Amino acid sequence: MDDVWLSAHESRLADFRATVEETTDPSDYPHATAVTGNVPVYDSEQLRRRARTDAGRRDVQGELVRVLLTGPGIAVFRAAFDDLSIVDRTTDAFTAMIAEQRAAGTASGDHFAKPGANDRVWNALEKLARREPQVFADYYANDVIALVSSAWLGPGYQVTSQVNVVNPGGAAQSPHRDYHLGFQSTDTAAQYPRHVHRLSPALTLQGAVAHCDMPVETGPTMYLPHSQKYEPGYLAVGHPEFDDYFAAHHVQLPLTKGDAVFFNPALLHGAGHNRSADVRRMANLLQVSSGFGRAMESVDREAMSNALFPTLLERRRSGADDAALKCVIAASAEGYAFPTNLDQDQPVGGLAPPSQADVVWRALREDWAPTDLALELRAHTGRRRTGER
Repeated sequence: MDDVWLSAHESRLADFRATVEETTDPSDYPHATAVTGNVPVYDSEQLRRRARTDAGRRDVQGELVRVLLTGPGIAVFRAAFDDLSIVDRTTDAFTAMIAEQRAAGTASGDHFAKPGANDRVWNALEKLARREPQVFADYYANDVIALVSSAWLGPGYQVTSQVNVVNPGGAAQSPHRDYHLGFQSTDTAAQYPRHVHRLSPALTLQGAVAHCDMPVETGPTMYLPHSQKYEPGYLAVGHPEFDDYFAAHHVQLPLTKGDAVFFNPALLHGAGHNRSADVRRMANLLQVSSGFGRAMESVDREAMSNALFPTLLERRRSGADDAALKCVIAASAEGYAFPTNLDQDQPVGGLAPPSQADVVWRALREDWAPTDLALELRAHTGRRRTGER
């Protein structure tokens, strides 16, 4: 085994089974009121009471970290929102956004399901704050969200939110891991060293708030507890034998409006098939990011790319090595597709839209004029902005 690089050849079902076929021991999680389907279930009001002191909060958060890191990788929080009127008012705002999208004839794409089959609201966080600041303030005053987010990520975390409505008949998503490495192809993920595969899950916390009752027939999210601990898992996603195992062994926990689920982003999961006749299953998907995922300095990479392009163009026309040119682009242009505005900059033909570096390399490869690149970079930057302009 290579101690630096992971290989798809390391993805063996027998090893995977040895990792995930573990029984969650309730005694390991004394603050949980139950363990259902291998998943610890917490009473949110009890956690609130226990976390009122500094020592109690540290104790509770320590248990939650163990759940997410070395335990089953997922926890359910019953009645995370004890005032359901807050959930209902937020649901009304989300429903109005979806109605406006439909009236405008826009269908939001989906990373792991057929575009248009369900309803998505990208960047629901900002849209809610702009439209309904009072509702936003009531909703995100929620202490359970803060408790789990700061447990996993520490202070300075950043919240984003995407609404997902799985309509009656909506098909299940394919099983997957999530942001960051979960949004790369397996070929790209294999280019990251082994320690980054371990690091990626520590940079994000995934969560979902139930905005309606979700019995199993409505297709609540499917999870495979303990699967976040399988190191080559980002390279195993999509392999038929792993998908078949997930289909046979995943768990689905019914949720009640106001419940929340939080899980390690490396946990294999996917939205379930909504087999109900009339329930539009709405969840507010929370993606909470570490404050550490940013550079120290602010850099205008669009301006840098425009300034460098004539030089790069001249060198390529003179026969410069492509690898050397790509090194210059990597040092100057934004090489990562996110964060972006997924309403306007949707993935096409992959899990992520083109990065700024992709645009510059395409322009260089196709021998664009510098003015054409400048126009495309300006449009690229514009697509990534949010809000009214």
